[in-house]
Amino acid sequence: MAQSHHTKAAEHHEEAAKSHRTAAEHHGKGDHGAAHEHSTKAHGHSENAHRSSKSAHEESGKAHGKK
Repeated sequence: MAQSHHTKAAEHHEEAAKSHRTAAEHHGKGDHGAAHEHSTKAHGHSENAHRSSKSAHEESGKAHGKK
């Protein structure tokens, strides 16, 4: 079960990174509106990644008999 938490966390991290790259591309082209939109998406993905990582860490601790 813990592996699925780690997989979900990794997926959120990948989505955040993708949104950050897209934002940077738009910013480089001077399209600041689209850059802001993708930065906002990246922030949301980063928050989800943080929550998923925390859950994965907690689940791993439970699986290994730690609190």
